[in-house]
Amino acid sequence: MANTWGYGAMTNSLGDIQNAKAIIIFGANPAVNHPVGFQHFLKAKERNNAQLIVIDPRFTKTAAKADLFAQIRPGTDIAFMYGMLNIIFANGWEDKKYIDGRVYGMDDIRKEAAKWSAEKVADVTGVSAEKLIQITRVYAKSNPGTLIWAMGLTQHTTGTGNTRLAPILQLALGNVGVEGGGTNILRGHDNVQGATDMGCLADNLPGYYGLGEGSWKYFAKSWGIDYEWLVGRFKAKEWMSKKGFSLARWYAGVLAGKPGEDAIHNADTNLKALVVLGNGITSISQQAKVKEALDNLEMIVLADPFVNEAAILTDKKDDVFLLPAATQFETSGYVVATNRSAQWRYQVVEPLYESKPDQEIMFELAKKLGFYDEFTKAMLLEETPDGKIAQVAGKTTFVWPDDATNEIARIIKTIGLTGWTAERIKKHTDNWHMFDEVTGRGFGPMKGEYYGLPWPCWTKTHSGSPVLYNTNIPVSEGGMGFRNRFGMEHNGVSQMAAESVSVKGSKIKGGHPEITKANIEAVLGIKLTDKEKEIMGANWKVDNSNLIVKKCMEAGIAPYGNARARAIVWTFPDQIPMHREPLHSSRTDLAKEFPSFADKPNHYRVDTKYVSLQQSKDFAKEFPTNLITGRLVNLNGAGVENRASKYLAALTPEMFCDIHPDLAHEHGIRDGGMMWIHSPEGTKIKVKAKFSFSVNPDRIFIPFHFAGFFQGEDRTGNFPEGTKPYASGESAGTVTNYGYDIITQIPETKGGLCRVEKA
Repeated sequence: MANTWGYGAMTNSLGDIQNAKAIIIFGANPAVNHPVGFQHFLKAKERNNAQLIVIDPRFTKTAAKADLFAQIRPGTDIAFMYGMLNIIFANGWEDKKYIDGRVYGMDDIRKEAAKWSAEKVADVTGVSAEKLIQITRVYAKSNPGTLIWAMGLTQHTTGTGNTRLAPILQLALGNVGVEGGGTNILRGHDNVQGATDMGCLADNLPGYYGLGEGSWKYFAKSWGIDYEWLVGRFKAKEWMSKKGFSLARWYAGVLAGKPGEDAIHNADTNLKALVVLGNGITSISQQAKVKEALDNLEMIVLADPFVNEAAILTDKKDDVFLLPAATQFETSGYVVATNRSAQWRYQVVEPLYESKPDQEIMFELAKKLGFYDEFTKAMLLEETPDGKIAQVAGKTTFVWPDDATNEIARIIKTIGLTGWTAERIKKHTDNWHMFDEVTGRGFGPMKGEYYGLPWPCWTKTHSGSPVLYNTNIPVSEGGMGFRNRFGMEHNGVSQMAAESVSVKGSKIKGGHPEITKANIEAVLGIKLTDKEKEIMGANWKVDNSNLIVKKCMEAGIAPYGNARARAIVWTFPDQIPMHREPLHSSRTDLAKEFPSFADKPNHYRVDTKYVSLQQSKDFAKEFPTNLITGRLVNLNGAGVENRASKYLAALTPEMFCDIHPDLAHEHGIRDGGMMWIHSPEGTKIKVKAKFSFSVNPDRIFIPFHFAGFFQGEDRTGNFPEGTKPYASGESAGTVTNYGYDIITQIPETKGGLCRVEKA
């Protein structure tokens, strides 16, 4: 089981936002969720007169700082963006030269955009035609513009479509690969990007390597273990290439076979045990299902500095183990920021009492399961000049976390982590004051490097890449074109960048494919020696000699190619992004006009419903109110740690609901009174009403940081003595609706329905 909640890497950085002339934010609230980083937004306004545009279903603290604000109906971002593109194309505001040279498939986007008049967009999104036109004019005319998103854009059944069309909007305006532009996705925690990079996903290996045999063999070689031994760890070889369960739907793996539950594809067995390392599963969707799954497991292991609230949600009494894990202050190692850069975190104190760092818990588990030596062996290995993997001379024990860091740098070539040695990352953290806050560029002893060495960092001397896809600077300073991942041509159209699009200082003019052993001589115009041919890997991603990257750096090109960004994804259900209504839509008429996807069997091992559920009934009749979830500035994630602080808990001591006074009046709900929120899933939560004009009368907002109560029942008595948080309450996940993204399976927590009533 792994997390599939990844939602894209930031192309630029928070500091670079200060270079923007316009900032448009979809489904993010950085004033609350990234209060330190939000300073860059405010500085862009103060220093650069940047126009701040916020698109959000509620009036947030970020919206309070906006020059333009559109209060969109949840789940209609694609319609809104197509409306913008319609206006852009109609007025000739697109960057034609950029599109012609660097983009494939924009004509298909033009055709779809033409269907979305400002009036049609107004009907679907609830944003007036006048507001849409005003926003589009300001954004399109203020170059460069940066586009920001977070989970408000991703947590939908169409989340992948949302996060495809947002970059397409940027491509249309030529805003990708430039300072002050890009798509800047705000990660919610300090190492979400790092966790994603390290393969905490259900569909790939670390570094986004696929699940094919070639990838597994590369990792077996890199780990210094026998490939057949690795195969033997699986039930059968074919399971090595199959996606696992996702965090969003792990519970289905336990409950499959029960009446009304979705079928699973898991080698004819249900999940029987759950090991949780620092994950607040009480904040994910479908809490009633989560509870039922917890109750039906044979064993639960929860490793956390605080009591993971799954322990008090379940009625299971036996074989529930709480392991005290160390905090970040008791450990060291690097974390990866939202802009793809690394920061070293030094240990402050030794682990207190009986707590252990995460790696020690995993080491002990590996010993008990009989593969500790294989698990740790790679930390003793290095690449040799002849492209082999060998034990470091005289090295018999590893140093944590330095050797683990160097192992990652050695193996993960796909995103260019080669330069991320422990020594370099520490040096950057120790000299953080020697870098410019806007560009990240170093000076003094750090000259020639960018802070945190944002990946790709191709070699142990490379500068790092502050702005992805920037062809205006040499590769040695972080320049590159778009990656060539999808072949040389499609439908007879070349996927290579135009001849006019070259990376500055490149030996090759125009586009070129990714570099392999087979094509390197022809593409780079060089002649390899017999020895170089012998030791070179098949491609740059598995080349232990690192010769391919070396030759590419000499030629001034990125090894992954210089291709076109594609607006068409021919392997997806929607080849171009399409507006589809949420599974539980407040507009039944539009759900018929814009139905959801066909049901998807074996979606991360679980059969998943889409159109069959959406069209099964008129949900809006019984559940007429849009349900919005989000964060509070004083709490974070599941809130387990934060609500254990009396000072943070005092700011929001109980679970609440922002409700418009008009909606409250309809149901006899008073400000400060208790209310029920009912879900189409047959679940409910009891919370305190808080009158607010930040939401319209057709929607409510609830934070997702609370736990400890379940459908009106106080379960905090289940906490071991002395561990109960200072604040507890109902979990928003109890009433969030069924619904999962068609590609990533991220839950649709931002596009559901509910019904409210007085408690």
